[in-house]
Amino acid sequence: MSGDGISGKVVAITGASSGIGEATARLLAARGASVILGARRTDRLDAIADELRAEGGSVLTVATDVTRHEDLDRLVSRSVDEFGRLDVLVSNAGIGSIGPIADGDVSGWSAMIDVNLRGVLNGIAAAMPVFRSQGRGHFVTTVSTAGLKIVPSMGVYAGTKNAVRTVMEALRQESTDGIIRTTSISPGFVRTELDGSITDHRLRDQIRSNMDEFGLSPDAVARAIAFAIEQPDDVEIGELVIRPTVQG
Repeated sequence: MSGDGISGKVVAITGASSGIGEATARLLAARGASVILGARRTDRLDAIADELRAEGGSVLTVATDVTRHEDLDRLVSRSVDEFGRLDVLVSNAGIGSIGPIADGDVSGWSAMIDVNLRGVLNGIAAAMPVFRSQGRGHFVTTVSTAGLKIVPSMGVYAGTKNAVRTVMEALRQESTDGIIRTTSISPGFVRTELDGSITDHRLRDQIRSNMDEFGLSPDAVARAIAFAIEQPDDVEIGELVIRPTVQG
């Protein structure tokens, strides 16, 4: 690996078909990392991969539903088979079926728990044996400022994100032998497709308006992820909060 801390690394990214995941893949590939793109929308993954390969990038795509532990196992094993190892797992897949708790959106709650929390756990379970056998590995997880400032309509969504924050902190404390690094990235409003899972039209329009009006570019979050990854192996960026300067 070169001295910049990213070139030559092997990085798998879930939720890589759009938004923060796509921006992270593009940035890391441009800086010389081999990237493995995981998401359900394989047509979109293939299009991104073709663009990155045309620019000289080293890219692999793997159809990945993070709620299925076998999909994460395949993402990790394909990374090792193709590139010989896996240095970083960026668990970025997430959904936001937000709305008042009184609405009783049980299916939406279950989906968020499955994707936002279980998806991260599935990734940890899949990558941990590889990281341990290598003697090095880095878990980077997209959390949210929704878990830092609790607001109406985001209670269950924030609950899943705070659960992930708790898991990551426990994992950090269990991993002080210098092998595993953990990083939680908490973005505020970002111009992504997160609003697509909101069923309340008025709430969805409001969230979309906020994203479009003052949301960050996904590139800004990708740079924060790159910053955490590029640190020397004995430096762990445990948490980063990145939000628009005008977000309350």
